[in-house]
Amino acid sequence: MDLIKVAEEAFKTGVELPAFGAGDTISVHYKIKEGNKERVQVFRGTVIQIKGSGNNKRFTVRKISNNVGIERIFPMNSPFIEKVEVNRRGKVRRKRIYYFRELTGKKARIKEKRV
Repeated sequence: MDLIKVAEEAFKTGVELPAFGAGDTISVHYKIKEGNKERVQVFRGTVIQIKGSGNNKRFTVRKISNNVGIERIFPMNSPFIEKVEVNRRGKVRRKRIYYFRELTGKKARIKEKRV
């Protein structure tokens, strides 16, 4: 077990992610390589779920672009994630909001959590 922990420590990216959960609107700044160039693309959407544990933890973000729903899965400890910003805290009753995929218009709104 100690060797596994040593390997995990060696591959840590060092990027601290803020605390967020399902229903939150976040912006993920993701590095993209195109040929020999590298740029940062921002993917802003609602967190649908957080899945896995430990080194395999990942989160799914959904956004609407040109009336088409786009979902993307990001590993928590990916070296390509530059930073994550929490734009809004959402008030939902579940940890995995798959029902959000079928909702459109005003029904697709998530109430903001008051802090």
